[in-house]
Amino acid sequence: MTTIRRFCCDDLLRFASVNLDHLTETFNMSFYMTYLARWPDYFHTAVNPGDRVMGYIMGKVEGQGESWHGHVTAVSVASEFRRQKLAKTLMHLLEEISDKMDKAYFVDLFVRASNMPAIRMYEKLGYVVYRRVLRYYSGEEDGLDMRKALSQDVDKKSIIPLKRPITPDELEYD
Repeated sequence: MTTIRRFCCDDLLRFASVNLDHLTETFNMSFYMTYLARWPDYFHTAVNPGDRVMGYIMGKVEGQGESWHGHVTAVSVASEFRRQKLAKTLMHLLEEISDKMDKAYFVDLFVRASNMPAIRMYEKLGYVVYRRVLRYYSGEEDGLDMRKALSQDVDKKSIIPLKRPITPDELEYD
């Protein structure tokens, strides 16, 4: 049986195995601590009965006006726990918090353009490619900015794709 709970400081010492996948972005400890302190509602973990970290999601809420949105910074599941719908469960949790608690217009995330399994999963969850960001990952690989409209965005304006790719310096950070 899997338990989904808020991520806590102790989990930072126990989740390294989840980050072993070469497609998972790994950050420094202060980055994780900042998210834990500023956006605790957006940082959850899935643990097994032995309290082993199976996966986690880390995000935030940001923007202004119709750009107010939830953002998935990282979602990762350890390889031995994949194909159990953990990522889907974690994504739905972040979407629900963004929609109901923070009244966000959409949820967005970035994914490597080459990560087809993740792209297919996000598409199954209702995400669309909003725009391509050239050389987003380490100045080498393009990233896809994918979005899913939430209930505040009645007209679904937030997911109308841009017609041209952008560069990282064109991204707006709030």
